[in-house]
Amino acid sequence: MKILIACRLPDFAVAELRGLNSSLDYQPTMTADALASSIAGVGILIIDSLRVSPDVIHRGKELELIIRAGQGPGNIALEEASAQGIFVTHCPEKDAVAVAEHVIGLLLALDRRTVEQTIALRSGKWSRSEFLDGRGLAGRTLGMIGAGRAMLELARRASAFGMKVLGWSPSPADSQSAAGVEFCDWPREVARRSDMVAILSPGSLDAISPMEADFFQSLPVGAYVVVAGRNSIIDDAALAAAVRDRRLRVAIDAHSSEPASDSARFRSQLMQIPEVIGTHHTAGVAVHSTDSVAAEIARIVRAFLVSGDVLNCVNLCERSPATWQLLLRVKDQVGVLASILDAIRADGINAEEIGVRVFTGAKAAWISIALDERPSAEALTAIRSIRDVLHLELRAVV
Repeated sequence: MKILIACRLPDFAVAELRGLNSSLDYQPTMTADALASSIAGVGILIIDSLRVSPDVIHRGKELELIIRAGQGPGNIALEEASAQGIFVTHCPEKDAVAVAEHVIGLLLALDRRTVEQTIALRSGKWSRSEFLDGRGLAGRTLGMIGAGRAMLELARRASAFGMKVLGWSPSPADSQSAAGVEFCDWPREVARRSDMVAILSPGSLDAISPMEADFFQSLPVGAYVVVAGRNSIIDDAALAAAVRDRRLRVAIDAHSSEPASDSARFRSQLMQIPEVIGTHHTAGVAVHSTDSVAAEIARIVRAFLVSGDVLNCVNLCERSPATWQLLLRVKDQVGVLASILDAIRADGINAEEIGVRVFTGAKAAWISIALDERPSAEALTAIRSIRDVLHLELRAVV
């Protein structure tokens, strides 16, 4: 199976992948146009931010697996991949430590006005008394809006600075695993009670859009705001107004509109404001996070090639449309499963999912078949009459 790596990976990962499959094509600077003309014959595609269009999906006749070197499906045409039966996987939360470290760095830069001091020095201006208003992090309250491991990593680091940490997350699991974090019922409660707020992984919060005018206007006067994560759902105009009205200091890593390429012209309403500093959506990028993602890619490919397992898949149904479950104990003999499926097919019923487990000694097996309709009495009788079927049970899926 041919593997195409259309992004930059560390040497150790490329070598490991080449050891798993000698038919490997490493093209770290590949463009979207080049991908469309190179996808023929590729079985596994590895990309980062490169767009995988519907056209690429349809051209990839032998494509079985697409791996995103990052979190989420990114620019992959997920609907088309699902329709063609192509697995799409990702490397979730491997950048959590890097994001947490970057947020702490931005909070310190806001507090000590590091960017403004650098600009003043470069312009030949020495104005020490202008920059003595840093309040420090110790004893302050940090509010976190988001979900996942980056939130937990940031909480640990903030606690080490002697900060009180508040949080709000749409995931109940976060509130159960974040020791030392007081979770609030609403984002605005976090805003009201915090001296500093970090907005993390906001892409998971699109349905509720908490970072609008009411949220920012709820912040205390002089609060600090850091926006990081996969992308931004902040209301730029609302935040700009709050910078003026609430005298906020703001650092933005995830911008509301970012260029599609790494090098391009960029203009942002917020970045024209002196109280706002920014970075190039690099919060999750560090050597250790890059290496962690690369190791996860190798793990995904190895599992797929060796055992057929698909790790971290993002385009499988969480729950199949099946309404009935057929459970069988059978002798582990050639043709028994085919005979069972023949009886189901004669009923005009679709098998949504099939699972087989073989017992020690390979004399018997357990089969589960998820069905989209209830099989007829005739079909069940036909299955029971198969010589190698030991037991049959039909359950409604609830």
